[in-house]
Amino acid sequence: MRIIRDYQFIKPQDRGASVAIGNFDGVHVGHQSVIELARSTAPDASLGVLTFEPHPREYFAPDAPPFRLMRDNARAHRLEKLGVEKLYELPFNAALAGLTPEEFARSVICDGLGLSHVVVGSDFCFGKGRSGTADDLVRFGQQMGFGVTIAPLMERSENVVSSTAIRTALTEGRPHDAATMLGHWHRIEGEVIGGEQRGRELGFPTANMSIEGMHPPKFGVYAVLVDVLDGPHQGSYHGAASVGTRPMFNGEVPNIETFLFDFSGDLYGSTLSVGLVEYLRTEMTFDGLDGLIAQMDADCEKARTVLAAL
Repeated sequence: MRIIRDYQFIKPQDRGASVAIGNFDGVHVGHQSVIELARSTAPDASLGVLTFEPHPREYFAPDAPPFRLMRDNARAHRLEKLGVEKLYELPFNAALAGLTPEEFARSVICDGLGLSHVVVGSDFCFGKGRSGTADDLVRFGQQMGFGVTIAPLMERSENVVSSTAIRTALTEGRPHDAATMLGHWHRIEGEVIGGEQRGRELGFPTANMSIEGMHPPKFGVYAVLVDVLDGPHQGSYHGAASVGTRPMFNGEVPNIETFLFDFSGDLYGSTLSVGLVEYLRTEMTFDGLDGLIAQMDADCEKARTVLAAL
């Protein structure tokens, strides 16, 4: 998959694509249906996605609580798995935010990227002040020579699939419900960073990853599926992970610490993708380390049972 980050200097081979437009946070089943429409509506064109980085919500409200389900690299990995050939990941800045809907259609979609067809959700808004609608885009497409398809909102179990609904499920410790809307396990992806080695001292060495800037799932212990994406230990593993602030050790900054079952090796610097499968328990404190170790043994045993049943 090619990643293009500038709409003003485009190689000829990167023009003419059929693209789905949106932020695609989580790449949930609604997003996937929009991408599939872009594929099926113009099967002879390259399949693309047009999105923005940072997320416009981050740009306009930088001090708001973290809300993203995915970082940009995790989103790119998921889109590539769906067969997307070209990812137009445009920098969202003052210049782009200031374009009127018509200017966006002409300068970005038509003249800049030279797209042949675009697909958007029925609730799509674009341009300065989010003043442009999906119907406006249809009208611009007719004037400027690119096709437009409006995809209906997708529903699952009588609820509209949305990133907001997925965040709510994760906040409430319902990863199965989140996965139903996502079409895949919710995954936290990132580089393994140095920790305080407490897990190793307790007999449970963990891979520590930051969740800074991400919407935090309910704090506690989860059964997880782990993909090591690079390095000498690349592969898939089962495990248990703790998400939170480690109250037993007076932690302050939330992170995720993952223990891989039946694994021995150094993961520092490797990139992990940790899929949350089942919420096992809330964060707890103990009178001593013996109680903590006994609970960790029980957590791992329960996680093994859960994952064996998949």
